[in-house]
Amino acid sequence: MARAILIANSKGGCGKTTISTNLAAAFARGGLHTALADVDRQKSSLAWLKRRPEDLPLIEGLDWTRKFEKPSKKVQRLIIDAPAALSVPRFRELLKMAQVIILPVLPSAFDQAATQRFLKKIDDLKPIRSSKKPIVIVGNRVRLRTRSAMELETFVNGLNHPVGTYISDRAMYTDGAYSGVSVFDKGDKRSMEAQEDWSPLITFIETN
Repeated sequence: MARAILIANSKGGCGKTTISTNLAAAFARGGLHTALADVDRQKSSLAWLKRRPEDLPLIEGLDWTRKFEKPSKKVQRLIIDAPAALSVPRFRELLKMAQVIILPVLPSAFDQAATQRFLKKIDDLKPIRSSKKPIVIVGNRVRLRTRSAMELETFVNGLNHPVGTYISDRAMYTDGAYSGVSVFDKGDKRSMEAQEDWSPLITFIETN
């Protein structure tokens, strides 16, 4: 049975697809048969997969924009890229499949307010309330030692959920969106440094 990771937040533009694609690439690079399910009608994750060079580790694409289909039995890791403006009933459906929920947050007052509203809606759902399906917070596009980064850290530390990691704001993520290449597909110094941001998150996913 595939271990499923749901990347969700009702706020658009917080980096759900960036996290989904890079996380899928990390597991594929690790030798696990990985599938990336795109629930968003914009199909950004699926478009990224189409641009992905054929010589890189294979990631299976699943179009879940109309209906959810079970991945094949050979899939070991399933990454689910949820859409923005995600309703609670829709979230419930996706929650049934996932073992871990990743909630990305930008260093922005607007994103933080939207995240807080989203959490208020879903924190009372039984699988989350009982901690059977943990939510892990990811600070995304963070510029270290800036005021916004410090405010974000204060905000996420005040939430009733663990912080998985902070992902630095790097141009390579924008470049990778165009090329279908993740930070895990390169071995240069900058990419290796970027990979370090992800290690605590991957450890959390694999141990919860």
